[in-house]
Amino acid sequence: MNSIAQQMEPNRSEHLQLKKNQSPIKRGLSLFFILLTVSGVIYSVMTNNMGIAVFSLLFTFLLLGLPIAISLGLASLASIYYFTVDPLPNLAGKIFSNLDTFPLMAIPFFVLAGNIFTTGGVARRLINLTNAWVGHIPGGLSIAGIFASALFAAISGSSPATVVAIGSIMIPAMMKYGYRKEYAVGSISTAGSLGILIPPSIPMIVYAVTVNQSVGKLFLAGIVPGIMLASLLAIVSYFIAKKNHYKSSKKASFGERMKALKEAIWSLTLPIVVIGGIYAGIFTPTESAAVAVFIGIIVGLFIHRDLKLKHFPKILVDSAKTTAMLFFIISMAMLFAHILTLERIPHEITQWFVNWNVGPVMFLLFVNILLFLAGQFMEPTAIITILAPILFPIAITLGIDPIHFGIIMVVNMEVGMITPPVGLNLYVASGLTGMSLVDVTRATIPWLIAVIIGLALVTYVPGISLWLPDFLYSLK
Repeated sequence: MNSIAQQMEPNRSEHLQLKKNQSPIKRGLSLFFILLTVSGVIYSVMTNNMGIAVFSLLFTFLLLGLPIAISLGLASLASIYYFTVDPLPNLAGKIFSNLDTFPLMAIPFFVLAGNIFTTGGVARRLINLTNAWVGHIPGGLSIAGIFASALFAAISGSSPATVVAIGSIMIPAMMKYGYRKEYAVGSISTAGSLGILIPPSIPMIVYAVTVNQSVGKLFLAGIVPGIMLASLLAIVSYFIAKKNHYKSSKKASFGERMKALKEAIWSLTLPIVVIGGIYAGIFTPTESAAVAVFIGIIVGLFIHRDLKLKHFPKILVDSAKTTAMLFFIISMAMLFAHILTLERIPHEITQWFVNWNVGPVMFLLFVNILLFLAGQFMEPTAIITILAPILFPIAITLGIDPIHFGIIMVVNMEVGMITPPVGLNLYVASGLTGMSLVDVTRATIPWLIAVIIGLALVTYVPGISLWLPDFLYSLK
């Protein structure tokens, strides 16, 4: 399987070309916002306000096109150097101490486990399983791809990897059966976003570490919303397919279904062991990540036998690259959060909401709009590490459950994965199919509407997220 970076390479060129061809109006707006943020920096220096300085510098660097991690680091270091007397060498120790937390160790292990499982024939087995059970109904191949994406998401924990693994098989298969290319691409691109909601989920781990919540409860809380969103996507596929009279595959016999289940059963061990082991208290979330690596190696080498020793150098290098990128963002975001704490910015914002009598309903609407806008320009890890320390105290003050709030943030991250200009799933799907970014975006609209409906339900019906963890933990 090609790496995510390879799949995205043609799309980066397209993205750069789009930026070169921007209209004078867009270039003028960009220049205006850069001048506005620079004015903020000048004003902060004149008034000795570090809070305004760090935000102004951050947006200036982002508008100049610097990566989010670099922007966070430069803005934070410049603000600390100018406005405080903290020696800069001491910041290295602070960054290290922020990263020196046991739950964060789960991230490299889950990344490695996902790469081990995705190297073999896991995607093919999951597709055969779901197609055997639902392939015969209208839109069955699309529905099979959606539920295969949900299952694969529980293994890989990555939205782009899910699009590549499932889409590279299902999109050509759907087109062969007479499905429109836009239909095939739209359904699989959107279903891939389930990769960060269905556990194990790296954004959930980042949220848990950032605001000091239970990783195990967050994992359990993501299961029901994940199933609900997959079902909503399947309903959309069903009605579109029925309207367009797409033909379905032959109904599988009971024996064929059992055979497909038998072949895929080992591919499903990872989420079962991880979630079951955490809930049963056999191991912590971090320990479960190490167990996941061990399971992946055993299943890949000795049971599926799709994994070869020659695959390991690439798996380790890819895992190291992803982990380094994530930890660089987290470390810079934690430095940014340190400034927020020094300036008491979360406290001031919380007090503002309280003074204006903003209730939970309006606050959550504001959160969804803010996260939607942030999702257009930043990736999930950066959004959570920057905004969670600001929004979390307000949510707690307004009586919103911290686990429920975490799931709301993660579902918003899903929306960001399938909306331009930085929707990573769109670029991956474009690279797989050769469709332009605009055409891929247009193709996802019916399923994107379903995701937004699901977001509204998750936001205002807390029981969807909290029912399973509350029920299971009440039995202990």
